[in-house]
Amino acid sequence: MLLSSGLCLVTGATGFVGAAVARALLGSGQKVRVLARPDSDRGNLEGLAVDIAEGSLDDPKSLAAAVADCRYLFHVAADYRLWVPDPAAMFRVNVEGTRELMLAALAAGVERIVYTSSVAVLGNLRGGIADEATPSRAEDMIGPYKLSKFQAEAVVAELIAERGLPAVIVNPSTPIGPGDIKPTPTGRMIVEAARGRMPAFVDTGLNVAHVDDVALGHLLAARSGQIGRRYVLGGENMTLAEILGEVARITGRRAPKLRIPHAAILPFAAGAQALARMTRREPFATVDGVRMARKKMFFSSTRAIEELGYAARPARLAIADAIVWFRVKGYLR
Repeated sequence: MLLSSGLCLVTGATGFVGAAVARALLGSGQKVRVLARPDSDRGNLEGLAVDIAEGSLDDPKSLAAAVADCRYLFHVAADYRLWVPDPAAMFRVNVEGTRELMLAALAAGVERIVYTSSVAVLGNLRGGIADEATPSRAEDMIGPYKLSKFQAEAVVAELIAERGLPAVIVNPSTPIGPGDIKPTPTGRMIVEAARGRMPAFVDTGLNVAHVDDVALGHLLAARSGQIGRRYVLGGENMTLAEILGEVARITGRRAPKLRIPHAAILPFAAGAQALARMTRREPFATVDGVRMARKKMFFSSTRAIEELGYAARPARLAIADAIVWFRVKGYLR
């Protein structure tokens, strides 16, 4: 057992990373309660012995009831989309929802909190590998998602400093693996590549980690993390060409060879967003996504490895597990 026994609340457990955290906690012998909206897809909770507290991050009364009697809180929930028709709704969930949940946890006397931030809020080193100490500013955040996560982490840091919030911050990189039910933007890319629908790529890169390793990193942070300290939970730095090449190898397809300049993608992304505003459906390509792709999102997990005992398996195993799950669930038809 990684943690002392006690009731754990996991937000976002109907989603990708949150479900993996719930599974990791159950596997370590913990009692788990999850916060779930009444209308949420609960497919990721099937077969899990969890207590469900119905509520949402924009309903403070439901948050107080959810954290009651909990020893640990894993706040994983977030609105993760690279395009939204109403950015204000994303800020209400990611920023104000986080504030309300942290205040509820303080009032309930929660002993330890792990807040799931993102490497998206960290600085970026052109041509280099960034870490927790790489400086960043609000004006560096591209798009509402990154800015909302930047502001949410600032809320947590402020409450740690001013109210003694017992929180550790983890910054996952790009989780890949089973359970990507929505799927995430990265999961959508894996699906399209596995279906042979990505004939070209742009010159960018990501830090790829198996979602189950990221989940275990949350437990390690709860056990050994320093209050107020950030920990990157990452894996292997890979170019997009390498990721797509691995997908092609696993699926028996031909890897794309055509590299497209970022500038050539922008008109397509702008058109996709214009269509999305009419259909209200998330576009596959976004202007913010293309802007972010101009820099390789490469990160180091050295701090988590040395201070938490974090470890990450090879990225090819994460990609393989994701493809198996997507195939079984019918995403690749």
